Amino acid sequence: MNFTSTTEFILIVDDNLTNLSVLKESLKSAGFKVRLAVDGESAIKQIKQEHPALILLDVEMPGMNGFETCNLLKADPLTQDIPIIFMTALTDTDSKVKGLSLGALDYITKPFEQEEVIARVKVHLQLRELTKILEEKNAQLVQLTEDLEERVIERTAALQKAQVQLVQQEKLSMLGQLIAGVAHEVNNPLGCIISNLAPAYEYVDSLSQAVKLYQKYCPEIPIIQQELEKLDLEFVLEDLPKLLDSMKLSTQRIKEISISLRNFSRLDADTKIFADLHLGLDSTLVILQHRLKAIGTRPEIEIIRQYGNLPEVECYPGQINQVFMNLLANAIDAVEEDLEKSDHQFQPWIKITTEQSDDKSVIIRIADNGTGMTEDVKQRLFQPLFTTKPVNKGTGLGLSIAHQIIVDKHGGQLSFVSSSEEGTEFIIELPYQ
Repeated sequence: MNFTSTTEFILIVDDNLTNLSVLKESLKSAGFKVRLAVDGESAIKQIKQEHPALILLDVEMPGMNGFETCNLLKADPLTQDIPIIFMTALTDTDSKVKGLSLGALDYITKPFEQEEVIARVKVHLQLRELTKILEEKNAQLVQLTEDLEERVIERTAALQKAQVQLVQQEKLSMLGQLIAGVAHEVNNPLGCIISNLAPAYEYVDSLSQAVKLYQKYCPEIPIIQQELEKLDLEFVLEDLPKLLDSMKLSTQRIKEISISLRNFSRLDADTKIFADLHLGLDSTLVILQHRLKAIGTRPEIEIIRQYGNLPEVECYPGQINQVFMNLLANAIDAVEEDLEKSDHQFQPWIKITTEQSDDKSVIIRIADNGTGMTEDVKQRLFQPLFTTKPVNKGTGLGLSIAHQIIVDKHGGQLSFVSSSEEGTEFIIELPYQ
């Protein structure tokens, strides 16, 4: 496919003229037509006049920043389908998750590699072109006569399945790269801190002994004694080891989070391996921890683990973790929705139960006490492109992909029970032998 047509262009939005120049030359040398904007306001004006094929958007800009610009574009039906790739020096997970939740497709971290930028641009233009083709095919199917109705249904189903698979592969790739990249970036400074804590303890102990000896054998120097009194030396010597202990505990916590990120991002796309499902569940919960904490008047969402003794299951761990992520995120949405609608306060919870059945399979139950589903939602829950979320809050592919992963890829079962009084419970059944 040719993505360098003169009728389409790539818009680069960045307040740094050097970045603009470098990206412009790189993309032009790769055959792309390029236009530039130095801030969000001028970018919006250009886009209203003519839509670009793709936008490379800087996050940190004066005036309207990249997040605000993206939000405006995604809120407009005329521009919401334009692919957006953020360019940023921010490396924290919250910033990246925020950008992706606004509708961006990808991140390029500064300082960037020109080859990486070109490669990502080509990938997303190809996805955009494939999406257009799918939309055109669907439009053609609608025009078929009643005599071809059965064929229309078959082709539509095939196209939807292809679209689901395409989005699933892209999501897995992007999510795996994002999480693995974050974990790698955390490990370098974390290793430095951990390796320096031990000598820091030794230095503090040595300095403490030296000061005590000085106090013992040179107590007659008034100016030093005055300074030591101002310093509150006894408190400092007592509190400094505690500070180091707190730093040590914090680094251990960061290390646990980093390990969870690496565990979650395992793709293993080619072959199945034996995996600990509890490890996958716990890693997913660590990643979702920010959504479980108390926020303002909203209470903390309690996680109830009732783990049984499970054997390791031969599976694609990355894909199973994606199912866990989708089901747990939906459970959080459900209890949050119930909290918003309820006049009374209640303690939201999510219960995870695992057990080994008698017929050589394992069962994972994920239940919540949030808003249950209506009968209409229950009937359509696993259909591709069906969603109960507002526009730009979900693709409608999550549960469809989850069902495909469990049933088609692993030969298991994904079912649920739901009621307005008791919430919703999803049941995953996977064969292990």
